Formats: sequence, structure tokens, C-alpha cells
Amino acid sequence: MSENTGVLSSMTGFSRKDGGDGSATWSWEIKSVNGRNLDLRCRLANGYEDLDPIIRTAMSESFARGNFQLNLTLDHAKQTTSFQVNREVLAQLKEVIGELECEIPSAPARLDGLLGLRGVIETVEDVETEEQVQARKQIIREDLMSAISGLRDARREEGQRLDGVVRRMLTHIAELIDTATGLATVQPDALRTRLREQVAALLEASPALPEERLAQEAALLITKADIREELDRLRSHVEAAQELLDQAGPCGRRLDFLCQEFNREANTLCSKSSDVELTRIGLELKATIEQFREQIQNLE
Repeated sequence: MSENTGVLSSMTGFSRKDGGDGSATWSWEIKSVNGRNLDLRCRLANGYEDLDPIIRTAMSESFARGNFQLNLTLDHAKQTTSFQVNREVLAQLKEVIGELECEIPSAPARLDGLLGLRGVIETVEDVETEEQVQARKQIIREDLMSAISGLRDARREEGQRLDGVVRRMLTHIAELIDTATGLATVQPDALRTRLREQVAALLEASPALPEERLAQEAALLITKADIREELDRLRSHVEAAQELLDQAGPCGRRLDFLCQEFNREANTLCSKSSDVELTRIGLELKATIEQFREQIQNLE
């Protein structure tokens, strides 16, 4: 097997990035699974829908395939409440009290009494400025990029595991091809012996069989019995798969197409086989190819 120089990436992965700025806390979560194309679904906290195009651009630049679910949850810290004196109302009250004191004798107005009147004391809740909101969105965007980077790393880590699995399967496929090639039933001498036996059987069944018809039958028997062409193509498919694994970048779609070619040749080999051992190898070859196909379905 050739040395692994490429970096495989799985389409399965998960990433989470938590953040906060004192006034709010948030969390990015991104999950990806297998997909034929890049399919992204976003669920964003209220007021942060404008991040959607930024997300889609960043994801398309980072990944080629997969079904992605991206969530942004955000919790604001409990707003603090403060009190302030409505000095305009208080001034009006003092003016009224001053006028009434001249008309109605009474004790001087007390501060606690004035502050207890409706409208003098107001409650004020902190309101974020636009600058604060934009500063938070900038941090949230930076955390988004960190979450995307984390997902990319997770997919590559899983891709490295898959790399070892699929390469071992390719090695087994190559070994099966070598075993099939070494069988006496696929060697030229064995083919000629079988052909003589089958031609003799044809002449015994039809002594007057024309030479032209006999040649056609012989050619047909040779074609049906000779699987060397299928084995050569299978061997070239193994080499092509190894080259794809060694290349940097997504290769899952091309490997999936190559699996169809693997299956075609393996099916032909089994249909041509008239040897028990060769049939057994052909069936094991088909089973291994199917396992290989199932694994590469996870590759980007």
C-alpha cells in the first residue's frame, strides 16, 4: 500500500463553542452527517438572523459535502434596575407646596413624604447601546469561526480513522485478486485443457458440427472462461482508489463511483467462474467491496 499523504475528512462530526461578554452568554453547536451535497440548516437566536449569510459563506468555504445543523442559543443576563428622581415632577411639587403654605398653615414638607409620592421616584432598566450590540456580534462571529474550525478538526479526526479502515479493505481486495490470479483455473494451460474437453464433448454430441460453428463455440468458451481481463481491471481500480486516498481534498464522491466499477467486475468474475474456489473468492470479493462502499459513504 502507498504512503498516506492526503488528509481524509469524514462527513460526521460535532462541534460546540461557548462564549459570553458579561451581559449575555451564548453557545454555537454544529452537527454534520452524511449528505450528497452541502445542505445547511440554521437556527439562530432572535436578533441575530443577519448572521445567516456569513454562516453560509464560511461553511461553503470550509466543507464540500454533508448535512449540517447549526444552532446559536443566547441568554441575556438579568437586567439590573436602578432608581432616579424625576426632578421635573419634584420641582412642580415644591412649587405647589410653596403656594399652599401661604394659604394653609402646615408643617414643612418632609423628604420621605415627597419621595413617596407617585412619579417622583422612577425605576430605570439598563438599555444596551448599538455599539454594545455590535461588539457582541463581533465576538459571536469569532466564536462561530472557532466552532467551524472545531468541526473541521473533528471530521478530519474521524477521516483519519476511516483512512486506516478503507486502506485495509483495499489491501484485502488486492490479496483476493492475487489469489484469484494464481488459481490454476485461470492459467492459459488450464484454459486450453478445459477447452479441448468441451470441444470433444461438442463433437461427440454433434459429430457433423461445421468447423465455423466449432470455432465460434470455442471462442465463446474461451471468452466465458477467461477472467484475466476482469482481474486486470480490478487491480487498476485498487490502484486508482489508493491514489484518490493519497490526494488532498474531498474524494468520497469519486470513490463511490469507483465502487460501482469494482462491483461490475466482481459480478462478471462470479458469473464466469465454474470453479468452486474461484467462486468463493468472487463472493468474498463482493462482500469486501460492499463493506468498502459502506465506509466511503462517510467520506467527504
